[in-house]
This record gives sequence, C-alpha cells and structure tokens, in this order.
Amino acid sequence: MNPFRKDFPALARDIDGQRIVYLDNGATTLKPQAVIDAVTNYYAFNGANIHRGKHRLSEDASDAYEAARVAIAAYIGAAANEVVFTRNTTEALNLVASGLTLNPDAYIVGCFDAHHSQILPWRRAGRLALTQVDEQGRIDRAHFRQLLRDRPRVVALTHCSNVTGAIHPVQELIAEVRACCDAVIVLDAAQSLPHQRIDVSALDVDFMAFSPHKMLGPTGVGCLFGRSAHLAGLRPLAVGGGMVDWVDLEGSVERRIPHKFEAGTPAIASVIGCAAAIGYLRATDTPERHRIEQDNCVALVQGALERDYLRLIGPHSTDARIGIATLRLADGIVAGEVARMMSDSYGYMVRSGHLCAQPLVSKLAGGETLRVSAYLYNDAAEIAGFYQALDELMSWMGPAR
Repeated sequence: MNPFRKDFPALARDIDGQRIVYLDNGATTLKPQAVIDAVTNYYAFNGANIHRGKHRLSEDASDAYEAARVAIAAYIGAAANEVVFTRNTTEALNLVASGLTLNPDAYIVGCFDAHHSQILPWRRAGRLALTQVDEQGRIDRAHFRQLLRDRPRVVALTHCSNVTGAIHPVQELIAEVRACCDAVIVLDAAQSLPHQRIDVSALDVDFMAFSPHKMLGPTGVGCLFGRSAHLAGLRPLAVGGGMVDWVDLEGSVERRIPHKFEAGTPAIASVIGCAAAIGYLRATDTPERHRIEQDNCVALVQGALERDYLRLIGPHSTDARIGIATLRLADGIVAGEVARMMSDSYGYMVRSGHLCAQPLVSKLAGGETLRVSAYLYNDAAEIAGFYQALDELMSWMGPAR
C-alpha cells in the first residue's frame, strides 16, 4: 500500500461506488491535508490583506506570505528576493517575454516540445525558431547547436515535456549557450520540479518558471525565479497598488524586487499553502518516494509497449524520464470519449487532447491523445489496473489484442 495515499483526502472519494485513481498529475496534483489545513487556517483565523496595514492580522498574514517566499527560494537554491509570485507558469513566462522589452526582430531559440506557454509569448516577443526533437521526443542537439550559431537574444528551454515525459539535459544545453553567446536563458520547469530538486545557482539559468499546483500546492499561484540583476531590469507586466512606494501627479516610484512585479492583492491563502506543500515535499524526499516514482514510470512505459493497439508518444526507455505516458489510440477511437468512460465506469482520472502542446502532438501522434501521469501517491498496481480497464474498454470499442 502506498504510504503517502492516506495524506490526500480526495483519494477517499468514490464515483458510483468505484474508488478513484487520480492519474492526471501532469495537469495538477492533489493536495495533502497539510496544505488544505494551511489554506483553511488562514481563512479561519486571519483573512487579512498583506503589505497594507499596520494592524496585527495584516502583519501576521504578511509574515506568513513572505515566509512562503523564503521556503520556496530555499527549495530551489535562490535568494528570497529572486522569487516572484504570479498566477501560474504561463503568467511567469509572459512576464519575462514582455518585460525584457525585446526588439520585434529579436532572435529567440525555443523547443519544439514546449508547452504553448513557452511558445506563444516568445512568438509575440520576437522571431522564434524551435529546436527539433526526434521521433521519441528527445531534443536534436545538432539542430540546437545550429540555431545557436545565429546568436539568439533569448533561449527558452523546456526542462521536461508534458507530453513525452522526456527530461532534457538542460545543464549541458545551458553550457552550450554560455559558450557561444550572451543570451538570456529562460527555463520552464513546471513538469520537472515536482519530481526532482533543481538548484538554480548550480544550473546557471537566468529565469525559471514553475507552478506549485503541480507539486502539491494550491492553484492560483505560479513562481518566477530570476537572478536579481535580471529582475531589476525587467518591466512589470501589471502596475497598480502594492508595487509602488510613492505616487504623485508627476510619476511614481516602484518598489524593490520582487514586490514591483506583484501588483494588487495576491492569492494570499494559496501562497501560504505553497509553503506547506514545500514542507511536505521536503519531509517525503526519501528513497522510498523516489523508488515509487521510478516504479510508476516503468509501469506506465511497459504497460503501453505491451499493447499493440497503443502507440507510446515519447521515449521507450525509462532513463531521464518522468512518469507520464501519452498514448495514441487506434484509428477511429476518440480519446476524449475514452477519458470520460475511464472516469465514469472505472474511476481512472486521465487527460485527453493535444495537451497544450499541439505542434508536438500533431507531429508525433497525428491527433488527440490520452495522457496518464503518475505522482508520489500512485503505485504500479494502480497503473496496471488502468491498463486492464483500458483493455476491457477497447475490447468492445476497438481491436484490443
């Protein structure tokens, strides 16, 4: 029995008497009781705004909010003033893409397997060229080097694909960038950080965006790490209350980083909940948890490869890979219909569609897919059960063999 499962109240729910198995962790993770308690305690015993008042409740809320920033910064090896709270990874990446105020003709190198949020902002900001990937989703290193020859202004890297689960060798890629040009390096770590620690100082990245809701935290919060020198020169995405020290009829004075990027009332309760999520991840950073995650990855990959009515989109090896299996079903089978039936008839929660990475999914899968993504509260038995249920479903929908 998975030792972490008991900490997640949502997993006690059933649907029509069927115990649920949550396998949509690439979209968002469930929340442990510790995170739920942190959020509800703020609303139950405080509820005040932050950085506004001098009364006790406001000061207590402000202290808890900033303590969350310190906890997140320590988790990634950053200084506290290098962590900006946003609404999500998407907003964090948009903040950098717009805040750099690039020339419209600026040359930018990205990744073909990137999430739309690491493609569309850069397409708007300048001339974006995408590094190709091979048939299993691994980055084409020769093509990457070729694109670097034109000395990009920005290199927007994806650490781990939300489609293939492939973890790219970003330390090596960053070293290649540093050796050839003076580009700003922006890393999307939304899928990788939930599964492995990242030390931003050792990685030598300029900006890194991620979403705590994919690592047991509440929704409504994203994080942007930025080196202090880069953050200081970044233009805020929004202006208004909370991000200024002084306003008069002639102008205004912005607050210091990171506060100048956090206009308006933030998601206070959710940020406080993020600190509890980081605490949970630290407490469970054990060999047992990492073994469970590796076993999940093996079960997902092997289960797909054993079925000839499925095509696995992504590496067939479990090396440098997280527990995601994106599946192309037999022709004529609608992935969205399968996802609904897996939920309503069997209790398995999985994702369908183009996964906000349509160029990649269209190229590698040729159409909509079914994605199964595991996390620390899942186990190999649940994944085996998913494939058995899929076999049964396909036996009357299509040619399961």
